[in-house]
Amino acid sequence: MILDLHIHSKYSFDSILEPKRIIKVAKKRGLGGVAITDHNTIKGGLEAKKINEDKDFLVIVGSEINTEVGDIIGLFLNEEIKSRNSIEVIEEIKEQGGMVVLPHPYRGHKLNDEIIKTVDAIEGGNSRSSQKDNNEATELASKYDKPVVAGSDAHFASEIGLGKTIVNTKEGIKRDILNGRTELEVSLSPAYLQPLSQLIRSVKMQEYRNIPVLVMSLTIRIIRRRK
Repeated sequence: MILDLHIHSKYSFDSILEPKRIIKVAKKRGLGGVAITDHNTIKGGLEAKKINEDKDFLVIVGSEINTEVGDIIGLFLNEEIKSRNSIEVIEEIKEQGGMVVLPHPYRGHKLNDEIIKTVDAIEGGNSRSSQKDNNEATELASKYDKPVVAGSDAHFASEIGLGKTIVNTKEGIKRDILNGRTELEVSLSPAYLQPLSQLIRSVKMQEYRNIPVLVMSLTIRIIRRRK
């Protein structure tokens, strides 16, 4: 079964993707399921799960929580994570029977030994991270004997499915991941999409003073891509 375990919907401050469209695009690209991991909320995952009428397609409710050490993802959630303290976030996720994933550990994190030892899995492949960062994330997982997963970190439809976690069965996904029985396939997202999602964030959060700089950054990356 092929899964993308890191996707953002319109309920994230930096995406406008409708949950319904996420499901449609994911199925079109041959995925058997997705985890919708919106920033600090499970609303996107809950909506997608509610509207999903295909019993052969799996929607995992998740959330990417911002903490003092960086983002922490919870998968298989059924309630909102209330805390923003890393240790408490991990405890809340596990109290729900969820899975704790350390996403893109070398992008925006202040790593410490306690957190790494406590998480259930490490994101060894993230389509918005560099190949170097993904390689180091995989090495980190190996060092701490942690299973690895992958996700696109999609904020746009074109990114869905770029990061794939492949497991044996639909029924035993959590078990397969925890036992390290996964395969990863990762393609990197175009660099210009990151400032574009930050531009969306600035508009949604009414941080208008950031827009000129982001537009310039976006323009430069598009020009470089065309050369």
